[in-house]
Amino acid sequence: MAVHTAAHHSSGQVLPFRESLMAMLGVSFVTMLVALDQTVVGTALPTIVAELKGFELYAWVATSYLLTSVITVPIFGRLGDYYGRKPFVIASIIVFTGASVLCGMANSMLFLVIARGLQGIGGGMLVGTAFACIADLFPDSVVRLRWQVLMSSAFGIANAVGPSLGGFLTQYYGWRSVFYVNLPVGLVSLFFVWRFLPHLRHIEHEAKMRLDWPGALLIAVALGSLQLFVELLPKHGISGVAPLLLAVSLVSGWGLWKWEKHFAQPILPLDMFRNRSLSALFTLSVLGGFTMFSLLFYAPLLFQGGFGLSPKEAGLVITPLVVFITIGSIANGRFVSRMRNPNLMLYAGFTLLAIACLGVVVATRGMPRSILMTFMILGGMGLGFVMPNLTIFAQQTAGREHLCIATALLQSRLMIGGMLGTALTGTFVSHMYASGVRTALENDHATQWFDDLGDPQILINHEAQATLLSQLAHAGHNGALLLEAARESLVSAIHIGLAVAAAIAVVSVWQSRRVPPIKLVRHVEPVIHVD
Repeated sequence: MAVHTAAHHSSGQVLPFRESLMAMLGVSFVTMLVALDQTVVGTALPTIVAELKGFELYAWVATSYLLTSVITVPIFGRLGDYYGRKPFVIASIIVFTGASVLCGMANSMLFLVIARGLQGIGGGMLVGTAFACIADLFPDSVVRLRWQVLMSSAFGIANAVGPSLGGFLTQYYGWRSVFYVNLPVGLVSLFFVWRFLPHLRHIEHEAKMRLDWPGALLIAVALGSLQLFVELLPKHGISGVAPLLLAVSLVSGWGLWKWEKHFAQPILPLDMFRNRSLSALFTLSVLGGFTMFSLLFYAPLLFQGGFGLSPKEAGLVITPLVVFITIGSIANGRFVSRMRNPNLMLYAGFTLLAIACLGVVVATRGMPRSILMTFMILGGMGLGFVMPNLTIFAQQTAGREHLCIATALLQSRLMIGGMLGTALTGTFVSHMYASGVRTALENDHATQWFDDLGDPQILINHEAQATLLSQLAHAGHNGALLLEAARESLVSAIHIGLAVAAAIAVVSVWQSRRVPPIKLVRHVEPVIHVD
């Protein structure tokens, strides 16, 4: 393919308006694919667990996706810098959509977790390349902010319909349909990307690229062992395999740092971590991911399992959260380019997110739906202020040389935070729920029923509830009281888990002061067009 420098057709963009619009539609559909999957699955997950019967793997439905995404994001971010991003965006759509079909075919929780891991590979490829495409199309950060509203709108539309759609599909067509819905979206996004997204890159390379496979392997071992440590620590304590896993994670992390210092083309450029601004933004991305994914995955479980709402009702309560992510992003695009100190939006965003988490922590079953939805609105606005700015600030700080890898690393750290958040919150919930149920059964001398009541799926599966209540009544126990005790245990457990998420959001407000003042300067650089 021939390589030449593309002329800028207007200030800050490399294509004419119509071509820019069609290319952005392609990127937006890709974004919609990922966002729709995240929100739909979150609402359906309690029902999935109730049918497949594997609550011990509840957190892994999220974390397996996040773990593989974390590994693939920097790999394909680096490959995209070298070869251009379009081929990898196309490949990622195919992998993601195919894995979604496999998720819908799952007949066990283990199969679902494995399929979600494969889906995470496609999702990591998407995040590592699609987000950087916007910077390719619009090198000027101010122009980029305006066009990013289109992607934010697509993200918001998917998030807006996701919870309600997930609840509707789960209730009327079964949970498998929430994965199959990715198929038409994937086909549409594939068409637009194939047809309209140009093949762009910024540097013409003469030498053959050496991909840092040892670095990628060390990342996988470090993060995978850390994930397993977090999962196993509450169950096995400091004895057994948990300390060994922590040691493996630390040694792998140290080995990664030593290796990357001497590799010519490292997957993690260490000079970026010495940059004060980038380092602070990476830290905020981890903290933000922790809070965001904890809220997105465990609020539906609280509303369905704890408060007794149907999947459809829970979806309606969650909808304002994801709708206002878009509204917040659009408002942010209008304000931040005009502000003398854009950093203030980070303070505002994390503060709103902390208030939302604290609101859910104090929420009760009798609380009016309007108040619950208000907490969701605040959380959505907070995320809408935080997420676009973390990306824009990192791109502005890193410069053209490291633009894609900076974007990829920021997104991967968001996923690392999400992985840790869902794992730790899931650990809290599993451990505390089991403890509360066991105590209630011991007080009623009904410990033989722990296998049935010790899994939160019983609080969502109404058919199983009816069967269990009948069996308990036949055995002379008050099943309604025991079921209520289990529900209270679940609510308390999720409250504590989300209280930790709220504390992390408060830490994020404090951490925001470490980000040096960011200036959004209009600046246009040439881009290489691969025909």
